[in-house]
Amino acid sequence: MHPYRSHTCGDLRATHVGETTRLSGWVHRVRDHGGLLFIDLRDHYGVTQCVIDPDSKAFKLAETVRSEWCIRIDGDVKKRTDETINPDIGTGEVEIFIRDMEVLGAAKELPLPVFGDLDYPEEVRLKYRYLDLRREKLHNNIMLRSNVVADLRQRMWGIGFNEFQTPIITASSPEGARDFLVPSRLHPGKFYALPQAPQQFKQLIMVSGFDKYFQIAPCFRDEDPRADRSPTDFYQLDLEMSYVTQQDVFDTIEPVLAGCFEKFGGGRPVNRNWPQISYKDAALWYGSDKPDLRNPIKMQVVSEHFKDSGFAIFANLLKQEGTEVRAIPAPTGGSRKFCDRMNKFAQGEGLPGMGYIFWRKAEDGSMEAAGPLAKNIGPERTEAIRQQLGLEVGDAAFFLGGKPKAFQTVAGKARVIIGEELGLTDL
Repeated sequence: MHPYRSHTCGDLRATHVGETTRLSGWVHRVRDHGGLLFIDLRDHYGVTQCVIDPDSKAFKLAETVRSEWCIRIDGDVKKRTDETINPDIGTGEVEIFIRDMEVLGAAKELPLPVFGDLDYPEEVRLKYRYLDLRREKLHNNIMLRSNVVADLRQRMWGIGFNEFQTPIITASSPEGARDFLVPSRLHPGKFYALPQAPQQFKQLIMVSGFDKYFQIAPCFRDEDPRADRSPTDFYQLDLEMSYVTQQDVFDTIEPVLAGCFEKFGGGRPVNRNWPQISYKDAALWYGSDKPDLRNPIKMQVVSEHFKDSGFAIFANLLKQEGTEVRAIPAPTGGSRKFCDRMNKFAQGEGLPGMGYIFWRKAEDGSMEAAGPLAKNIGPERTEAIRQQLGLEVGDAAFFLGGKPKAFQTVAGKARVIIGEELGLTDL
């Protein structure tokens, strides 16, 4: 028999009942049931329940083991009783009766538990990263990353792309962030840079006559951390194609990414008919070139309703070249409390404020527009705005005016907040 294992902790099934097995792994959990010890043994592949009683020669040693000790056990595969079957794990129909045991590596008291999903301070998790990554959620995340990268490679190879690796030490090639610099040993006082993207090298590959290139490329950028990106480096699917149009690139990459999301998206449906949005439209509708389309809100230009109106701030703004007024529809947002909160948000972002109109039911049962803007521009203009935005009783609209570059980013943030707070975004 192999010195460490005949099976992994994810292998054994009911078909193995009656066999002798050897497993090695970490002690996930120990449970004492009145002299009968249960040890959940874990490795990369899964968890197997092991049991030992005082008749076993290894019982005294088994009493000493604790969580995250690394052990090797020899035992017999037995079928669990129907009431003790665990359908949540692949090995849930069987258990191992331990005949012999060896401690491969004992562990002191743990600085953070591996069993469970308790939240611990980041500095503790990073200091003991090897323990943190043993936790089920983190372990699965690392495996997901590995499998996604492998899947992308297979898909790119399958459509005729070749993978090439580009240099990591290079001359500076700014991509919009700060470079990481590496001092040169051979040329004192001079520095190499870590690439923010393999831009120059992949273009050299293309002009050298290689038709289709891709790389799962590391990108090093000395920038602040983001929610979805490490502060120092990240990896991207990088590709180049020869003799193609922009549409050819779209048509090539769409099935690659859609297929990957279908495979690893947990069964969630993936729309393979991706909308193609120009930068101009994205800036107008969403205030961002990377909008979250789970949020259905689209901003619209409503300048014509404020020209020569009784709302002097917007009316005077629109007399200046390059200015406009945009509306952010807010279905179900028609309360003064919510509108005042969004106005305060805009002020916190450095703008004078954000105008609003909300529609409510009047005492006579009809619909009426409320808010300072509605009073200033009158019922005819507010009704035209409502119809353009497709709003009803209980809805609201927010307004920002001026040169788009001055308010566009704030408008995009407001759109996100409105969608989340009103439950419009499909999370």
